[in-house]
Amino acid sequence: MTSPDSLPSATDDSAADASAADASAHGPATAPPPALLLVEDDALLSSTLCSVFCAEGLAVTHLADGTAALARLAASRDHGFALIVLDLNLPGASGLEILAALRQHDRQTPVLILTARGAIEDRVRGLDLGADDYLAKPFVLDELEARVRALLRRHATLQASQQASQQASQQPAPSPGIAPRLTLGSLAFEPLNARFLLADAPLALPPREQRLLGCLIQHAGEPVDKARLTREAFGEEEAVGDNAIEVYVHRLRKRLEGSDVNLRTIRGLGYLLEQTTDGSA
Repeated sequence: MTSPDSLPSATDDSAADASAADASAHGPATAPPPALLLVEDDALLSSTLCSVFCAEGLAVTHLADGTAALARLAASRDHGFALIVLDLNLPGASGLEILAALRQHDRQTPVLILTARGAIEDRVRGLDLGADDYLAKPFVLDELEARVRALLRRHATLQASQQASQQASQQPAPSPGIAPRLTLGSLAFEPLNARFLLADAPLALPPREQRLLGCLIQHAGEPVDKARLTREAFGEEEAVGDNAIEVYVHRLRKRLEGSDVNLRTIRGLGYLLEQTTDGSA
């Protein structure tokens, strides 16, 4: 990897458009680079990350204070960022406060949270609030870059899909023959009511877990790979990272423990929702 010291960097809010301006000065007008907001108070880490992201061709804005980030993101979804990399432990407003405020009006901009290695509760809370992926510190820069690229690709695909939908003259009417109830053992899903029952008792799920389980029960008995699961459960709304999918699947397994329904991983094929014969999922 190129040394960060030899690369341009954007280290504060005033530098947000620097990389875009430099790029346009060297050739014909092209689409502006994706804009990334980095919210991180560690000076050395933020300097390194700004350099790395600029080297990836991104227009980087850096904020070191949680209150400033909250003011920037809480008011409107027209903040202009294609991706937000958000540390959770910040001076001023916390990363979780910023994320909760953002998701009040913007569910689509992908957010990658940075957490301490042992901060499992914060990590889970962040995913529940709508983060799309996470990395625990300390992390390898190559992995961070790969996750950033993946989230940006998914976001671009989402935007293209939305634009195509807006250009379509009319969406086909929903099929009147939608199944009123899907069942697998003691697990039941009522699509019309958007609710699950387990052993005839309501199974309360956070929205993302519900969408995942809804996708899996529609494919009960067949493995669903992670890419398909992500696309069918979130493709029209959000860019969700692989780490987040694994956390949601783990939590769904816990919720199904002791029932006659099991969610297991089949290596190389994906996730399989199935009924067990002995009730010991």
